Amino acid sequence: MFAPDNHLGIFAALMGISALAFWLERTRLGAVLTGTVIVILLSVLAANLGVIPHQAQTYDFVFEYLVPILIPLFLLQGDIRRLFREAYRTMAAFMIASAGTVLGVLAAVAVLDLSAVAVDAGIEASQKEAAIAGLFAATYIGGSVNYAALGEITGLIRDASFFSAATAADNLFSALYLGILGLLPTVGWIANRYRQPTTPQSAKTEQLSAPSARSLCFALAIALLLVVSADALTTLSQLPGLRYIWLTLLTLLVATSLPHVRFWCAGGFELGIVLSFPFFGSIAAGADIAAMLTVAPILIALVTILLTVHLVCLLVVGRWLNLSLPELLTASNAAVLGATTAPAMAAAKGWHDQITPGVLVGVLGYAMGTLIGSALFHLM
Repeated sequence: MFAPDNHLGIFAALMGISALAFWLERTRLGAVLTGTVIVILLSVLAANLGVIPHQAQTYDFVFEYLVPILIPLFLLQGDIRRLFREAYRTMAAFMIASAGTVLGVLAAVAVLDLSAVAVDAGIEASQKEAAIAGLFAATYIGGSVNYAALGEITGLIRDASFFSAATAADNLFSALYLGILGLLPTVGWIANRYRQPTTPQSAKTEQLSAPSARSLCFALAIALLLVVSADALTTLSQLPGLRYIWLTLLTLLVATSLPHVRFWCAGGFELGIVLSFPFFGSIAAGADIAAMLTVAPILIALVTILLTVHLVCLLVVGRWLNLSLPELLTASNAAVLGATTAPAMAAAKGWHDQITPGVLVGVLGYAMGTLIGSALFHLM
């Protein structure tokens, strides 16, 4: 049923795993983990048990066609003026988290010899370090959507063995980090050193109109038109690596200049979440644990240094700026795991005033992750 050449069968497996993750998310443990982490763990388990393959053309289809559509579906919520108006404190925390990620990458580069990592993708030794740094900077500022984009921009995605190992390290440590974020508010020594939230816990979140067949069609049509427009600009500029940058800028331009587009496309963000689950599954299926172990020491060291610096920077600077722990942890979640898990964690923790800011800064992460990751890659 799930042989590598059975494309529909593998896609059915991905959607089945996604549906199971949505269902498990309703349990007490699932609410803490969130559906994103569950679908990642289930896909890693299924692939390493041989239920689904590590490599298949179905995954290539997901990367080539679903990933570009996901970006505008999420970013259509990204009215830049609304970010400053409704989520300025959480956005400040997100900027600290992003700076912590960049500092963590630079610290890892300074300590580790990433140019010695075995990458067989036609990349020169002098560029390996920059490519790996850009890849992990992007994924820990915006999540897995940016990870796939930087994999294509840097060329690392062409080396299946390395990309599988890096994906395994990224997914496993992201799940572990999410658990740490969930535990930090329960540590009184830490929680008592931060200001208590002043926004009432019953703060209302913005209510969009109910999704309809028309609004879902609008969302999908606009997303596809933006992808096609970005591809046209990429062809005209003759710079293939700018595809996702054009797509990000075009979508933010539409979302900011036409703020009502998020009402016209009600349900588009949720549609993006639905499509993101098989994407997460495709990424996680490539996480060959055996392959990871061959290059695990340096990847484990890289991610450990990066996330440690990220968290220390977040907590120290955040306390100095008098930000609350819910604001800081929501921002960190949005940076490391994306816009799907940040509002879910906020809801599970009862931080209702952080649900909408969690979505907004997560969307900001989708916009910034590819830009910062690719800038870091080219600068290095």
